[in-house]
This record gives sequence, structure tokens and C-alpha cells, in this order.
Amino acid sequence: MKRAVMLQARLASQRLPDKALLTLSEIPVVEHCMMALSGIEASGYLLLTDEQSASRLAPYAERAGYTLWIGSENDVLDRYAGAVLHYEVDTVIRATGDNPLVSAWLANRLLTLHEAESADYSGFLGMPLGTGVECINGAALIQAHRDATDRYEREHVAPYLYRHPELFRIRRPRVGAEIACSTRVTLDTEEDYRFLSRIFSELWRGRPVEIHELVERLRKPDLIRKSA
Repeated sequence: MKRAVMLQARLASQRLPDKALLTLSEIPVVEHCMMALSGIEASGYLLLTDEQSASRLAPYAERAGYTLWIGSENDVLDRYAGAVLHYEVDTVIRATGDNPLVSAWLANRLLTLHEAESADYSGFLGMPLGTGVECINGAALIQAHRDATDRYEREHVAPYLYRHPELFRIRRPRVGAEIACSTRVTLDTEEDYRFLSRIFSELWRGRPVEIHELVERLRKPDLIRKSA
């Protein structure tokens, strides 16, 4: 599989349990994520979860045309490595299930840059937190899986790569001024949920919210919210 979108999600969040199934404009967060990510030019689309969450998330994955992959609960790097090896993935487009405003427009541009520069890891900087993805070379991810021992590196998949620029080709460009914004739009707390509910009540029109429209709205004074 040349390119695979890999969305990680599980339901055992301590701060906001079952957050992937909370609804925004009557649609579960995980569905918003999959809907947006389906706009990425990829060969396959996978929802990566753990055994405890699989039965509840499986119907959403099936409905969205995503393949369910079950792996380690806490060693997320191992979960990804298993899917990379099984599907022989060259490029991973990594996303997380707490980002219902993830942007396919941004992801496709990052993917083009990542492959043109033969990078091992690519990730934009400067956009609203929760709208981006990471692009990771499959072989580099397997190397990280083999060598990473730090707990944080195994829970968050990519840190081993960008902590070792002497080993990997890293690209972290800043986005253009038209979408530069420090606002946090990821889902981790009840406050985040209320904030996202307001955004979706204003911008949701039955399709993924476009990044330019989102940034335009976030810049208005009544919705200013700096990143944590």
C-alpha cells in the first residue's frame, strides 16, 4: 500500500471518556475525522484502535469505508508498526481521533512536500492545533519502533524521529500567513467540547469545514482562544 491514512482512536480517555463518540452537529467526532480524512489522496484508510474500543468503533469504521486495525492500547507506536508491516505501507498519514477539524487540504499539501523531498517525517507548524496530520515514511516508522524505548516516544508515535534529526530527514515548514493561527481546536476537555460545539453550530454545512473558513472565524475577536 503506497499511502495509508491511519487514524488512531480509543474510548478510554481519562479526562473526557468516550470523546470520540461525542456528537458535533449530531455527528460523532470520530465520523467527522474520517469524513475529513477521506479527502486525502491515499491508497487505503485505516482506523487504529485497541481491543477494548474495537467493538464500539467498528460500525463507524465500516460505515465510513475504513479498515479496523486492533493493536496495543498504550504502545501506539507498536499499533502503527503492526499496521505498516501488515499492509506494507510506504507512507503513513497519521491523524488522531480527537481532531474533528483536521484538514485534508493541508494534508494533501504536506503529502506532496513529504514525497517530493523524500522525507522521513513531515509536519506543518503554525496552523490551528488540531487541523494537521503527520506524514511518516513507513520504513522510518519501523526503525523507530525497533529502537525507541522512551514511554513518550511510544505513546505518541513520531517523537523518536524528530528527536533524532541525525538519523532521519525531517521537514517541519510553517504554513502560510493566510492560515497561520494559534487557536487550539483539538478535543481533550469539556471546555474544548463546548468550544468545538460552537464552531460546528456556526460552520457545519454537511461537509468538512474548510481550513480557510475556520481560520477566518477563529480570528474574529468573539472567538479568540489562545493555545494552551
